[in-house]
Amino acid sequence: MNVEHVSEFKYRIPKEGKMRVDTTFYASEAILEDLKSEDYASLRQICNVATLPGVVEPALTMPDIHWGYGFPIGGVAAFDPEEGGVVSPGGVGFDINCGVRLLVSELGREEVDPSGSRMVEDPQKNRLADALYGGIPAGVGKGREDTALGRKDLEKVLAWGAGTLVERGYGEAEDLANTESGGRLPGAVPESVSERAYRRGASQLGTLGSGNHFLEVQYIDEVYDEEAARVYGLSAGKVTVLIHSGSRGLGHQVCQEHVERCMYAANQHGIELEDRQLACAPIRSPEGEAYLGAMAAAANFAFANRQLITHSTREAFRKAGFDSQEHRLRVLYDLAHNNAKLEEHEGRELLVHRKGATRAFGPGNGELPEPYRPVGQPVLVPGDMGRYSFVLAGTEGAMSETFGSSAHGAGRKMGRRAAKRAAKGRNLRRELEDRGILIRAANRATIDEEAPEAYKDATEVVDTTDGAGIGKKVARLRPLIVVKG
Repeated sequence: MNVEHVSEFKYRIPKEGKMRVDTTFYASEAILEDLKSEDYASLRQICNVATLPGVVEPALTMPDIHWGYGFPIGGVAAFDPEEGGVVSPGGVGFDINCGVRLLVSELGREEVDPSGSRMVEDPQKNRLADALYGGIPAGVGKGREDTALGRKDLEKVLAWGAGTLVERGYGEAEDLANTESGGRLPGAVPESVSERAYRRGASQLGTLGSGNHFLEVQYIDEVYDEEAARVYGLSAGKVTVLIHSGSRGLGHQVCQEHVERCMYAANQHGIELEDRQLACAPIRSPEGEAYLGAMAAAANFAFANRQLITHSTREAFRKAGFDSQEHRLRVLYDLAHNNAKLEEHEGRELLVHRKGATRAFGPGNGELPEPYRPVGQPVLVPGDMGRYSFVLAGTEGAMSETFGSSAHGAGRKMGRRAAKRAAKGRNLRRELEDRGILIRAANRATIDEEAPEAYKDATEVVDTTDGAGIGKKVARLRPLIVVKG
């Protein structure tokens, strides 16, 4: 593999062999060492993506790159329908439209965390942690019967997304205005979703799920860009809530079924695959259109899921003694990091796959909420539960270099089994409490798998993103309460 160093944080792998286009990746020296330690496995994956029909130069990875199914996590690839471009479920992922939503309150840190120290000294903080954990189901397969929808209502969610929940009183119009695509991916075809997928999703609206999904109460501890922070309504000391969840069992089932169909379609359409996990179909084929319709439906389920979690979060704050009107939790932004969307770039319509990567549209873009257009789209980058997360702003650099894309998180550097082994003999719950972070989780295994050191330092990813000009640092958030499945 021939790797060329283009600039401080930018690298290129020129096309060779069956590659149709060059690939580009963004990395610091530390991130490059991580890639070397895995023998460039994730970079080989993006080179495989560059062999697919209709791919537009360059195929890309973001600074949070690591190995994934088919596409690497952090992978971005655009395909031209006019040039035989394809759609690949592996380029979206199993948790379709998994994403993050940031809520901003009018509360100061001292109101939630008056002592700024350990749990036993903060009954108010403890009440809030308990209310959140009690009001938002989290864990493998967990559902909720209080908001379980009938078949017709669920079909409406799959067609119309988060707006369906707002119509039912679970939110407000402003929530939708500050959600990517207004909380609804167009082109959804609920009929393309199987009965098994419907059954898996029926009771899972408003639930976090397991693994790296979470809800965090945080506070803003540092502001880097005063202008963007003012536009976003962020200031030091304010309490925020970051929600990370996706399409749950419904989206997983959609992906699983369409990987199999696309494997067949690739063979039927004469597409040679360097990796079977890159199973794909031409965008303009019955198989491609069926997947896109089902994917959009699952994406709408995910938008609705985060909307209902938002409602439950507001209720939990109210139950914990924070009046919902006086201490209103507003949606700053909600954006996805696992989808494929038709977008216009340089005068042509392309299907942009983002797998563990987020949209990061720059200033002036007409798809952004009007108040945010002067500074660009909010970009949310979660870190690990022991350190910090970040708010960035989209840039012109992202629009010109990465199809308007940026990093989506810290990125794992340790597998779940390895993390559990590393945590053996430690009490991570107590370690976090000693740092002023309360955690509510289904069991110890969940905490151990998600140990802070299992992730790269989000600062490394964010500084690389900022240094490369594909995202601009705005603010840093530190955790106070963590809820995990």
